Amino acid sequence: MIFKLSLLCLLAFASASDVLDFDDSNFADKIDDNPIILVEFFAPWCGHCKRLAPEYEKAATTLKNADNPVTLAKVDCTANQDTCQKFGVSGYPTLKIFKGGELFEDYNGPREADGIVKTMNSKAGPSTKELKSVADAEKFLSRPEYGVVGFFSEEGNDAYTNFKKVADSMSSEMRFAHTFNSEVSKKYGYDDNIVLFQPKILQSKFEEAERKYNDDLAVYKIKKWISDNRVGLCGVRSVDNIKDFKNPLIVAYYDVDYVKNVKGTNYWRNRVMKVAKKLQDGGSKVNFAISSKNDLGNELAEFGLDSVSGDKPVVAGRDAKDQKFVMTDEFSMDNLEKFANDLLAGNLEPYLKSEPVPEQNEAVKVAVAKNFDDIVSDDKDVLIEFYAPWCGHCKQLEPKYTELAEKLADEPEVVIAKMDATANDVPSSYDVKGFPTIYFKPKGGSPKQYQGGREVNDFVKYLAKEATNELSGYKRDGKKKKSKTEL
Repeated sequence: MIFKLSLLCLLAFASASDVLDFDDSNFADKIDDNPIILVEFFAPWCGHCKRLAPEYEKAATTLKNADNPVTLAKVDCTANQDTCQKFGVSGYPTLKIFKGGELFEDYNGPREADGIVKTMNSKAGPSTKELKSVADAEKFLSRPEYGVVGFFSEEGNDAYTNFKKVADSMSSEMRFAHTFNSEVSKKYGYDDNIVLFQPKILQSKFEEAERKYNDDLAVYKIKKWISDNRVGLCGVRSVDNIKDFKNPLIVAYYDVDYVKNVKGTNYWRNRVMKVAKKLQDGGSKVNFAISSKNDLGNELAEFGLDSVSGDKPVVAGRDAKDQKFVMTDEFSMDNLEKFANDLLAGNLEPYLKSEPVPEQNEAVKVAVAKNFDDIVSDDKDVLIEFYAPWCGHCKQLEPKYTELAEKLADEPEVVIAKMDATANDVPSSYDVKGFPTIYFKPKGGSPKQYQGGREVNDFVKYLAKEATNELSGYKRDGKKKKSKTEL
């Protein structure tokens, strides 16, 4: 009996979650109990919520034991509508940060454990850490991440005040520290300066390990300087910091591992950097990065490089228009330089992920990347669904969408179309983050996301109202026009 009870207790402990469950009855009290808390508003049937769940759980465990603990909680909106409506939840999952019992801000950060931890750590602690001794400074700068340090003579001066404002707004993107200690300033040779420090593992002969800010103290200028310099000549690009890298961008993908293989990782990075330095010195405006081919395998697949093998890097890039390009030659510094110059000069054929152009035999027109501009043209109004073959909601919509297309088959200026967004490149003007996502593109106009109901009559009423020219079979209010025989 004792053994059984012990086993039950052990199983209960093993399955215990560090994510707290809140409901309508206790939400306000629980929020008040925690100085800072991240809340996920979810629905049990939501696929994105299910994918987030294990990452959210990992983050909860890590943040529970952090220097500045952060609580993670969740609310099932299908069972607690009052709370979800109060905070304007309209999609799932929605994440919000609460501080001191009040809504602080919407969470718009990464959705994987490491990114959640990094973002919430920046929200929980001070935006900039005070370095009170040389030992503090050495510890801060020993981390394998970039860091910005402000060296100040006193707390009240304008330099520190503006530095603090920058740190407050950018602490989720960059580590900040400051010091008023004269020994720290003497050790590093700075006085009333703001300095960007590169981590030791990334330091090379191709760029400065320390970069001093030399402009005036306007907050927006300091922020821009940090943004322009925070990844260096050839940064390590990961899932967490993709947005830090600007186009035109060339990325070398290989076994990047700064934990187990620093020497091997820097062997290839140094070759990329040598090319980057040469082009930079020559005035070419192109950015370089390295990425782990394992961590960014999905991105490689978008370039058709999902089956690459071997130790040498594979290279892909994007130009200023976000068009994709693949270096087909084997990696070498000469080939990398030629690829970069050809990309900048517009001498390369863009890579387009696309299914074959299909025969158009159905009422719903099938768009692929290669014929997208033909199907979604400026000559007609177009309603287009972006779907995934595995998506249950898309499968439920399919017969209704087909019925809609058949119902409007005699409307010469309206096209009902669909595209498999997992098998084709989606134009950048269409923001597809879930399935199905539906857009209406008016004749000669810009696309706008459809947010209405998903019954056939909902679509008809919307198109009747939004169509550039009144539909031949429907009035603007969506009511069917009477035929001449009916008159």
